[in-house]
This record gives sequence, C-alpha cells and structure tokens, in this order.
Amino acid sequence: MKYDLNLLPVFLTLMDERNVTRAAERLGMTQPALSNALNRLRDTLRDPLFIRERYGMRPTQMAEELAPAVRAALSSLNEAIGGQQEFDPERATRQFTIAPNSYVEFVLMPVIVARLRELAPGIRLRLTPFGNDLVETGAVSGATEMVIGRIVDPPDNMVVQHLLDDGLACVVRKDHPDVADHLSKDQYERMKHVNVVPPGRMRAGLFQALQQSGVTRDVAVSVTHFLAVPEMIAVSDYCATLPGLICQRLARDERLKVLPAPVDLGTFPVELAWHVRYRSDPAHRWLRALISDVAKELYLPS
Repeated sequence: MKYDLNLLPVFLTLMDERNVTRAAERLGMTQPALSNALNRLRDTLRDPLFIRERYGMRPTQMAEELAPAVRAALSSLNEAIGGQQEFDPERATRQFTIAPNSYVEFVLMPVIVARLRELAPGIRLRLTPFGNDLVETGAVSGATEMVIGRIVDPPDNMVVQHLLDDGLACVVRKDHPDVADHLSKDQYERMKHVNVVPPGRMRAGLFQALQQSGVTRDVAVSVTHFLAVPEMIAVSDYCATLPGLICQRLARDERLKVLPAPVDLGTFPVELAWHVRYRSDPAHRWLRALISDVAKELYLPS
C-alpha cells in the first residue's frame, strides 16, 4: 500500500489541535484543502480517525494508537533529512510555534521579532500560552517547537538550554511621598504591593526568595501580566518587585523609578527548551542561536 507522507503532518496537527480551523491555520492551508487531505487519509487507512463533537474532534481508537508511531517516524525522517540541508534565512519561509512566559514575551520577543524582520523576513512566529507545564504548552509532543521561560522537570525527550540569569528590583512611582533613592526592609514591609502571578510552578519563585530572606509583603493587587504593572504603580503608592530586565524597560517611564531590592533576593534562570526531534533541524538550530544571541545581548550584569 502506498502512503502520501504529506498527509501525516495533517494527521498529527489534527491530533494536537482537535479543530479543523486551528489545524488549517497552523499548517498554512485552507480549510477545504485540509478537509480533503483528511478524507484521503481516512480512505487510505479505512478509518474515520476523528469524530466531530460539539466542541471539536475526538480521535478514534485507531488514531490514538497510530499517533505515537507517526510522531516517531516523522521525527526520525526530519532528523535524517534536515541534518543534510542548508538553511538560508533570507529566503526561508516557515512558521514556528513558540511558548514564551510573560517575562520572555515582554523582554525578549520584541527584540527577536525585530531581528527576524532584518535577517529572515519569511519566518513567522505563532506565540502560544506558556501554560502550567510543558505538556500543556505542547512542547512534550513536539507540537510547539520551542518553550522559553523557567523549565521545571523536563522529560527525557526535551532538550534544555540555559539563556540567562536575572535578578530582582523594585519599582515605585517617581514622586512617591515616602521613598527617595533607597528602599529599606522596614519600608518594603510596610508598603502595599502589586504582585505578578505567573502560571504554574513559577508562582513560587519570588515568594520563596522573600521567605528565605525573611521579608514579608502586603500584596494589595495580583495581576497576570507585567504589562499591567506600570499603570497601577504610576497612580498609587504601591511597590512592585520585578525582574531586572523588566525594570530596565520601566526605568524609561518618567512616571516611575527603579530601586534595588531591600535585600538580596537572588536570581532566577531563563531557559530555552525543545523536543529532541528538532535537534538537527537547520532552521530550528538557526533560530535557537538567534534567541541565545539576543538573550546574551540583552542581559547586562550589574
């Protein structure tokens, strides 16, 4: 029996998305073209593969059993062929799905996008939520090509590369009535705070650092993204404790001032992770190198 290998990525994308519209968008296909590919695959395998339900598509038992073998086969094929190919960033056309945490999305991604516009204008990025764990991001299955943030307990099929270590500083409004150019531990503990609540196990980071340093906080507001912090600090007497690179950005805001933390709160790692199937992919290797270079250029140790 002859198989059209072009149908296999369609199958795997549908397994990941469970939705024709999202799968077609991710593959750069029209919905009719994707539906036609699915029908051909159904005819070849003599199985419906996906059953329509109210909120998407449910894989059949055969689809569930086939998926791991198809992923492994395509991974081996991509690694064997990809390692022999040259990558020309100026002419390349490809979409990468990346899951950055909110810190990376705020600090690194704008610089990465600007660099791609200059060096590889045909490369497109699709950013997906970082999620609570690597499974939720789609990185463990390889559906998401890269994850950037703090990588906790990666499985054996994930490769992790360290990008940088960042520290923490404090931000208050520039005309704060009680804070000059120094923030004492007593002041810090008396103030009310704006707290950024990242997803999953990242939440423990700052809380653990404060606990280990014997410092307490009175959290008045919790937000889900760093972008919400400047406006809240600018109109209140609150304080926010944020990563150093984010504070570098906020220092440009004339309404705010950045101060050292009252005690040493240590550092946290920023890492890049990807599925082993992309290890030898030339385009993937090139993009990994670009991201690593951006991280090195952005981080200026104090």
